[in-house]
Amino acid sequence: MSSSRVFSGQMYGAQRSGAGTIRRIRLENFMCHSSLEIELGEWVNFITGQNGSGKSAILTALCIAFGCRARETQRASKLKEFIKTGCSYATVQVDIKNEGVDSFKPEIFGDTIIIERRISDTTSSTVLKDRQGRKVASRKEDLRELVEHFNIDVENPCVIMSQDKSREFLHSGNDRDKFKFFFKATLLQQVDELLQSIIKQLKDACALVDELEKLIRPAQLELSELQEKIENIKRVEQILQEVQLLRKKLAWSLVYDEDKRLQEQAKNIETLKKRIPTCQAKIDSTLDKLEKLLERLSKKKVQVASLVEKTSEVKRKKDELWDALCSARKEKLELEEEHRRGTKQIHKMRNDVRRLEEQARDIQDKHIRNTQAEESEIEEQIKELEYAVDNVQSLLSSLKDEENALSEQISAEMDAMKKINDEINYYERKQREVHHQICELRLHQTNKVTAFGGDGVLRLLREIERHHKAFSMPPIGPIGAHVTLVNGDTWAPAVERAIGKMLNAFIVTNSEDACALRKCAREARYNFFPIVIQRFSRPRLIIPNHSLPQTSHPTTLSVLHSDNPTIYNVLVDVCKAERQVLVKDYNMGRAVAFDQRIPNMLEVFTLDGFKMFSRGSVQTVLPINKNLKIGRLRGSFGDQVKEFESHVSNIQQDIDQRKSRKRELEKKVQDFNRKLDNKKKRRLDVEREFMAKRMKLQDMQKSHAVDASLLPESTTNELLQEISDGKMVIKKKEALLEALKDRINEAEEKARTLKLSFEDLGESTKGEVEAFQKAEEELTEIEKEIHNAEANKLHYENIMNNKVLPQIKEAEAKYLELEKDRKESYKKASVICPESDIEALGDRDETTTEQLDAKLKRLNQRLMHESQQYSESIDDLRMLHQEKERRILRELHTYKAFRERLDACQKALDLRWKKFQRSASLLRRELTWQFNGHLGKKGISGHINVSYEEKTLSVEVKMPQDASSTIVRDTRGLSGGERSFSTLCFALALHDMTEAPFRAMDEFDVFMDAVSRKISLDTLVEFALAQGSQWIFITPHDISNVKNGERIKKQQMAAPRL
Repeated sequence: MSSSRVFSGQMYGAQRSGAGTIRRIRLENFMCHSSLEIELGEWVNFITGQNGSGKSAILTALCIAFGCRARETQRASKLKEFIKTGCSYATVQVDIKNEGVDSFKPEIFGDTIIIERRISDTTSSTVLKDRQGRKVASRKEDLRELVEHFNIDVENPCVIMSQDKSREFLHSGNDRDKFKFFFKATLLQQVDELLQSIIKQLKDACALVDELEKLIRPAQLELSELQEKIENIKRVEQILQEVQLLRKKLAWSLVYDEDKRLQEQAKNIETLKKRIPTCQAKIDSTLDKLEKLLERLSKKKVQVASLVEKTSEVKRKKDELWDALCSARKEKLELEEEHRRGTKQIHKMRNDVRRLEEQARDIQDKHIRNTQAEESEIEEQIKELEYAVDNVQSLLSSLKDEENALSEQISAEMDAMKKINDEINYYERKQREVHHQICELRLHQTNKVTAFGGDGVLRLLREIERHHKAFSMPPIGPIGAHVTLVNGDTWAPAVERAIGKMLNAFIVTNSEDACALRKCAREARYNFFPIVIQRFSRPRLIIPNHSLPQTSHPTTLSVLHSDNPTIYNVLVDVCKAERQVLVKDYNMGRAVAFDQRIPNMLEVFTLDGFKMFSRGSVQTVLPINKNLKIGRLRGSFGDQVKEFESHVSNIQQDIDQRKSRKRELEKKVQDFNRKLDNKKKRRLDVEREFMAKRMKLQDMQKSHAVDASLLPESTTNELLQEISDGKMVIKKKEALLEALKDRINEAEEKARTLKLSFEDLGESTKGEVEAFQKAEEELTEIEKEIHNAEANKLHYENIMNNKVLPQIKEAEAKYLELEKDRKESYKKASVICPESDIEALGDRDETTTEQLDAKLKRLNQRLMHESQQYSESIDDLRMLHQEKERRILRELHTYKAFRERLDACQKALDLRWKKFQRSASLLRRELTWQFNGHLGKKGISGHINVSYEEKTLSVEVKMPQDASSTIVRDTRGLSGGERSFSTLCFALALHDMTEAPFRAMDEFDVFMDAVSRKISLDTLVEFALAQGSQWIFITPHDISNVKNGERIKKQQMAAPRL
């Protein structure tokens, strides 16, 4: 783009701040521009260029930047159509001057405000920035506030006149089009539309008030009918007075009856109190008997203690004799054992001597028989035996290996069979458990309560029903029977793991009810269940969101539903259910419990039974509780029964499979055992054969070695010497045995003597022992009598405490209750009337309460009979009459206030309408004056006729060269230049009547010849410089004939690329 500016010393117009004028326009990918930046002067700006160079896109960008919609630009139907072809976005940026007294928020934006609108295929955004380009605002309200502050209305043709509006305005000769242009440019159209909408709203409001006033007329008719009813019912008031008098008598009669009952109860209390001395006397006699028995018990204990001392000495002596006797018997046994050992040794030594004698004879005989040939034969036999022994030993080793292999196989099969047997036992136990669960579920189908305590809870509920008077409020429970799962049974296992035993709990309102519930539980033999004390009157807790775990996973409280607020409060206060998070599996549970650090979370429970929580730095994971019963909260027990029956069938199939496998293994083990027995038998035979051959080999080898190494004479002499030595040792041993036998006889005699002494001591202390036993029996008898006496004392004390005193207490409580009832009756009767009124009537004892009640009923029936045609009482009718009257008066007052406000609005509207008409008339005069003024500069006169009724605007022009002084009333009768100049004067007159920081006109000189264009340009420039606003003129024509000046800036757009 090229621009030219010629400075001169000529100054136009007054100095002004220029706030709201446009300093710079930047376009990116907008319409035909890839990137365009144009700077504007503060006064008059001319932008020229060939058709298609993108001049009009500048004004379109201005409209878009200030919030105009795509359709209102008349260039596109959607904003995305302004994006240049082949691009994905478009940006329009407008820099506005923000200086002087009219600046907009200078402390925020500074001296320049940047409006940036970015358009994409799907959306658009507008951002307000300061001078440094920092984002300040992005709301539509902020842009609207800026536009209203600077009075920038881009839809007003006097602010921005696009080429379409220029062509239409300059070419059209229609009076109605001119009127629309005038009406919109002067904002009269906007004010007129507002006033018309107010007129319509006022008419609608008046119609609504009229309708409301019509609706109240039936109520006024009902009010008069009510008044007539009241007049007709007054005759029933006399009967009503008699009824009231009877009510007073009946009320005081009830008080006198309470007095009689109080006297009777006082006599009953006195009678019951007379039973106390009798019961106390029995307790005292039992106490006296108990004291005597305790005295006898102490004496008997002293006697038993002395006997214990005597018998202890005897017992000590008996223990000493018994120890001595045991020692003597032990010594005798030891000596006898030593004698037996010596006898065995002598017998063995004699056998050795005989063996040596036989060996000596064999050596002598053998030496005589042996020859050289016999020796070689013996060596041959030894070799054969060695070979045979080696073969048998090899066979024996192979048999042992086979036997070990079979034993290992049998052991492996036995281990497998034991494992299968354990599995069978496990599945059978599991089958019994499932059968038990099926039985429980079928019981739960009959009564859901049994799921939370079995038969015990049913017995407890019956006891609670039987002792319901013992409770201030009936207990609530079990909790599990009062809660249900939300959205199916998915979370049932996790919820039951989280709440646990609290599903069996009962809730009471105070500690006294808790004691009464414990008593009922003992009677029902059902003791192991939790009891929670919670005030029933407490409202349902409201938990704020910030106190709940901040997670998408459900909590125990969120999946449970209960209509009872007390149960809901217990789940929150006791179970902390709102802080227990439920997840699906173990891995997710660890992530939620330990990794995410979720606030307000206490514990995490998984569907497969794991419990996880962290306390500080300690992370805890509790395993599955196998003893926990699950499935009790499910909605349908029938599905569970079917599921368990299917499970039982599967378990039975597993058991049958394992039993079949076990039978196969047993058969295998039997086969292996049979093979092992055969191997063992063969091994034993081979072992015996091996031992026999080895012994034979060893004997032959020893015999051959002895024969080869020893001479028969030396060997025989050694053997004879050994035999002689053995016989000498045998004689010594026999002498020792004789001495040992004498010692055995002495030990036996000693033991016999000690036994006689022990028996004599026992006979001598028999009397003392019997006396001790008798004393112990008497002591036991006394203790038994003391126990019976204490039982009798406890019996009478129980009678006193559980029967006599409670009856008295109950009678006194009943007396207090009667006294309380009497006070309440007295209070109620006093409210009805004072007692003095009844005493003044006299004849108090003539009629009973029943008679008064019967008489009152008869009068009431008569009253009903008299007032059959009127179902309401007179008081109700009067109240209804007063209420309707108040409501009607209130509504009439309200409608009157509405009417006054509507009248005030109508007056204000009339005043504003007069002001609007006056303003329109003044604007019409001003328009004619301004129009004639601009025409007069060229020697032309004219007049503008505006008809607000017909909505037309006509222009009258009288040219100076027209000698006939004929007035041209239709601009189409003028030449093209004259029509263009007169239309331009009309537009300038409208510009004089409007205010805006900048104005723009596109192709304003269309349909003009060169002379008319020059005249029009001079007029426009002169007007723009004098008017003071920033002007932007866009034209494709040559503007070289426009005078240059420092306040006039000309810019040439680049030619379009082909």
